[in-house]
Amino acid sequence: MFKVYVLKSKEGKYYIGQTNNLDRRLEQHRSGDSIWTRKYKDWELAYVEEYPTRAAAMKREKQIKSYKGGNALKKLIAGS
Repeated sequence: MFKVYVLKSKEGKYYIGQTNNLDRRLEQHRSGDSIWTRKYKDWELAYVEEYPTRAAAMKREKQIKSYKGGNALKKLIAGS
């Protein structure tokens, strides 16, 4: 299974990604091993969805990324 996830930093920044190993990926984000999340600390898992294929997860990731900067992302997270 592949997971699409949204992280939220203590500073209020969001990161959207997909993976087949969420625990490992979260550790990479929190330890600074991920280039895009290294700048901010204390990432919290805000939202997760599961998909049977990487292609489906990547499609959903792209859709959620299009929500950035608007209320749609906040509504998605609030509804989880």
